[in-house]
Amino acid sequence: MADKIHSDTKLWKGAISPAVIASVILVIIMTIAKGRSGLLGGLLASVTVIIFFSVHLLVARLSRNLDPMATMALAMFSYFTKVILMGAFLVLVTKFTDPATVDRMSFAISAILIIIVWLFGEIRSFLKLRLQLPLPSKEGINYES
Repeated sequence: MADKIHSDTKLWKGAISPAVIASVILVIIMTIAKGRSGLLGGLLASVTVIIFFSVHLLVARLSRNLDPMATMALAMFSYFTKVILMGAFLVLVTKFTDPATVDRMSFAISAILIIIVWLFGEIRSFLKLRLQLPLPSKEGINYES
């Protein structure tokens, strides 16, 4: 059972490792460049991006055995919920934190670069997967037509 890892788990593992490494590097760079506000901006971006993209893969894992229509509905609900929550989160951060406390540029640069690294890690993992697609059974298929 341990050697049978689901493809979405492989995608997550392939994306989380480079994203965490990029997060650590970017937090260090932003701290050096902007001080404490850069540190907080980089940390906030790291946590936000990693949670946001991990939720996407969790929804994919939960919906893998559902009907395609239900999967699409769940994916759309998940997407719109994440967009609304992300928008609310960003509004709260901009309204209730001082730019001297959380550097906006550090947040933006870190978030964009971590997203890029996450997506490349996920794409790389996907290309390494050997997905086995079920073939139709020979029963009921007339090959002599």
